[in-house]
Order: sequence, then C-alpha cells, then structure tokens
Amino acid sequence: MAKETYQSLQAQIRKLQEKAETVRLKQRQPIVASILRSMQEYSITLDELKAAQAKGVSGRKRSVGTAKPAAKAPARQVAPKYRHPETGETWTGRGKPPRWLVAAEGAGATRDQFLIAQ
Repeated sequence: MAKETYQSLQAQIRKLQEKAETVRLKQRQPIVASILRSMQEYSITLDELKAAQAKGVSGRKRSVGTAKPAAKAPARQVAPKYRHPETGETWTGRGKPPRWLVAAEGAGATRDQFLIAQ
C-alpha cells in the first residue's frame, strides 16, 4: 500500500466534500418541491414565511455561536389547599380532583369541609 501524504489526503477530502455537496443539493430538490406544493395548497406567501421565521415559529431557532438554550425555570411548588382528614392526603386545588375528594363529594360532602386552615 502506498504511503499517503498530507496533500493526497487533502485532495481526497476536497473530492468527498464536493460529492457530498452534490448529493445534498439533489436531496433538497424534492423537499423544495414539497414546500412549494404546501405553500400553494394553503395559500402561504413568502412574506408570511419570513414573518413566521422572524417570530421563531419555525420550531427551530438559529443561535449564533455555541450558546445553549436557556433552561426552563423549575416549576413553582404550590401549597396544598385541601386535606383528607383520615389519610392526610392533600390536593392543591389545581388540575383533576383526587379520587378521595370526588368520592366524598359523591357521598354528599362539600369541598369546604376539606379546606386546610391557613
């Protein structure tokens, strides 16, 4: 096997990069055609696309450099508002009511009876 030189490797890299670019351009053609069909079907204008891109609606934002997206703030803890007197189970009053509260209400109790004094 012949000894490879730096120059020969660089030449191979250039050829592969050119080939990769050619393949990438060929693969883009059907995507562009699909986008144009969708634009026609939904009467989307270039101005609408530009406005959506400016707002970041595209689903993917471009970032400059290597900046990482900001982390979400941790969910704020909410104090419980209702407590079951026998089991001590609690509920914040947000979301779907727990089964114990639904059952108690079905038996004639009111939510006010389970309020935690604050």
